[in-house]
Amino acid sequence: MAKATGTETPLMQQHNAIKKRYPDAVLLFRVGDFYETFGGDAIIASQVLGITLTKRNNGSPSSSELAGFPHHAMDTYLHKLVKAGYRVAVCDQLEDPKTVKGIVKRGVTEMVTPGTATNDKLLEHNSNNFLAALHFVDEDKYGIAFLDISTGEFFLAEGDREYADKLLQSFKPAEVIFQRHRQKQFKEFFGSKFYTYTLDEWIFQDVYAQETLLKHFQTHSLKGFGVEELSGGLIAAGAVLHYLRDTEHPNLQHIASMQRIDRDDFLWMDRFTIRNLELLGSGVENGQTLLRTLDNTVSPMGARLLKRWLVFPLKDITKINERLDLVEYLIKDVDARTKLSQLIKQCGDVERLVSKIPLKKINPREVAQIGRGLQQVDTIKKLCAESENSYLKRLGDALNPCHYIEEKIQKEITENPPATAVKGGMIASGISNELDDLRNIASNGKQYLTQLQQKEAEETSISSLKIGFNNVFGYFLEVTNTHKDKVPATWTRKQTLANAERYITPELKEYEEKITGAEDKIYQLEMSLYEALLNELQTYLAPIQTNGNILAIIDCLLCFAYNANHFNYKKPLLHEGHELVIKEGRHPVIERNLGTGETYIANDIELNKTEQQIIILTGPNMSGKSALLRQTALITLMAHIGSFVPASDAFVPLTDKIFTRVGASDNLSGGESTFMVEMNETASIINNITDRSLILLDEIGRGTSTYDGISIAWSIVEFLQKSPCQPKTLFATHYHELNELENKLNSVKNYHVTNKEVGNKIIFLRKLAPGGSTHSFGIHVAKMAGMPPALIDRANDVLKQLESKHVDESIEDQVKQIAMPKMQLSIFDAHSQTFEEIRGLLNNIDINRLTPVEALLKLQEIKERVK
Repeated sequence: MAKATGTETPLMQQHNAIKKRYPDAVLLFRVGDFYETFGGDAIIASQVLGITLTKRNNGSPSSSELAGFPHHAMDTYLHKLVKAGYRVAVCDQLEDPKTVKGIVKRGVTEMVTPGTATNDKLLEHNSNNFLAALHFVDEDKYGIAFLDISTGEFFLAEGDREYADKLLQSFKPAEVIFQRHRQKQFKEFFGSKFYTYTLDEWIFQDVYAQETLLKHFQTHSLKGFGVEELSGGLIAAGAVLHYLRDTEHPNLQHIASMQRIDRDDFLWMDRFTIRNLELLGSGVENGQTLLRTLDNTVSPMGARLLKRWLVFPLKDITKINERLDLVEYLIKDVDARTKLSQLIKQCGDVERLVSKIPLKKINPREVAQIGRGLQQVDTIKKLCAESENSYLKRLGDALNPCHYIEEKIQKEITENPPATAVKGGMIASGISNELDDLRNIASNGKQYLTQLQQKEAEETSISSLKIGFNNVFGYFLEVTNTHKDKVPATWTRKQTLANAERYITPELKEYEEKITGAEDKIYQLEMSLYEALLNELQTYLAPIQTNGNILAIIDCLLCFAYNANHFNYKKPLLHEGHELVIKEGRHPVIERNLGTGETYIANDIELNKTEQQIIILTGPNMSGKSALLRQTALITLMAHIGSFVPASDAFVPLTDKIFTRVGASDNLSGGESTFMVEMNETASIINNITDRSLILLDEIGRGTSTYDGISIAWSIVEFLQKSPCQPKTLFATHYHELNELENKLNSVKNYHVTNKEVGNKIIFLRKLAPGGSTHSFGIHVAKMAGMPPALIDRANDVLKQLESKHVDESIEDQVKQIAMPKMQLSIFDAHSQTFEEIRGLLNNIDINRLTPVEALLKLQEIKERVK
């Protein structure tokens, strides 16, 4: 940007002064009906938005780049800039240009960053948009806070690096803020896929955080939130509020409470498990996940809550059974289920609508929706009260229909209000006499003037009388010279024309005063009434937010009832013992994505501490071992969120941790191989097991040499079996040598996934059976993948040679004895005598005259020569 000089225009001086305060943001500078960008901002805007970049002389020696767009296109362009990762400062005109002489006062009215977005186009209605703050307390202690400004949800927690990492991966914040000097550590510990912004160290001080939080919540202490001992989490929470204030978000009354997230309240899954089980995301673009499979919610707040339930399953058996019993009740009461779903769907996004009130971003149409939503809440509350389920009664009892404000909205807002308040038209008739009179004047002006003209014409007998208007005299009566002697003495002459005279009357002047500026007065009066309504709505933020949360809970449980009904899910029995028994279990995601006519092969799984603590699972590639592992974890997880499960019967022990080691990829940027990643994840499991853990291990040790891999896998099974915790474990492997462990360790059992061979093909039966498998069918899988036939034949030849060797020989000795393939004719062997003879034979054949019998004879002759 050009340096400020004395010759700069006042407008550019004003722009540059504001830009200095927001150096790291793209400044959208309102000039008339356009938002303009200058200098470096203009270059960014033109590239990201695809708008024209021009140059203009701003009164300074050098010109400045310029790019702009119409103010009404703001939502579209703001969305693109923020999605591209830019912070955007919106600078508006703070005065009406019509009333100001000289330069209009301007100021930044909003700073939009990925984590502070409130615009609907920047938000996904089924996902939260969290801003996170991370406070590095010491080497392995972190305070962390998450706030969604668009819903008012505010969470904080404290724990070690693994816990902070799990929370970041679970909440998936749109933006993370932390201390400026911690950039290197953050990238090293938590990766580089988050959008981050750093703040000064002084913001992360205990005293400042306490002061910020107390001032915001207007309390004398934070004890009421139950978070006073989480000093690191409170510092992070204070940093969040500081950042919102710093980014021009002063109106935060909807952020009325904080919730702590305690590690011990939920079933623990580390980020590897969340990834491996594909709960929220899949390795494939638009791939199916458990969330997509289960999400049949009917409201945005229900969809957002379901996502949170999946990564934070309950551990409290009483709360889990409350959910399960309510789901069972809703399955049986079809009428209640149908009515509740329809009513919740009509409520709209209660959480985000109510959050727009203090942010001053709610439009008349959305206010009307809040009113309609409160009407539905009233009906839902009555339905819940009539229920025979105690949990649903309790949920309904906490709903507040807010009758007063609901009736006020219905009365004051028109039936079909406009999408914006700018042009008025949102206040209903009968609310203000003055407003009704003004509207009557504005809409019936022509009719009134026509009536006045007729009345005066009849009284004066001036047949050619006309009413006109100009900017100098306003409204006037025009009389031709022929009739000017009929003009009453009470009329006042204002203008003489060549063939007519113009007059005004007291009645016409009074009407003119009324009609002039009527539109402006109507707008001002409507805005005044609308603002008064919004101010009253402010006092209802807390009860409406509570409504949103309760509706989300009911929506999720309705969703579980819908799934159970449509996909044959059954109620699991949660217990405080240690035995896991699943009858005819199915993988919920795979089952829903089978092709037409396919059915999922269900399997039984039983794990306990005494007879079958560890299952060694063998079987061919692609036979379904990994699916079996995952479905066991998913059924356990679904039971803990209060959902029915894809099984005919499920006896599920209360589980505190689910660990998985399923598949891995190289972490090349971190300098780690597949094997290193695998060992890191496995070590994390081994060091954190408890007696209530469920462990799923798939192909441990495959990333290193065969003997190393077998040794590591063997010792892991031994360790888990002899551990005092005795965690329930499923161990899928290709190392058939591990089958021997069944004979050496009491509670280790071998199972395999069955298959059958038909001819030279393998058919996967996907059914679990006792006993180990001794064949991986890897070559069959290679054939199915499309490997060349010659390569497959050679692989089978090598396999036969290896299988015929003595078992006491080392693998190295066996490999040394593999015979090389017999030499075959090559098209490149141009000097071979046999090749020359065959070539001569083929050259002498006239294909057009060759009969089928002759062709077969020639083929036989070529075959003999090759021999």
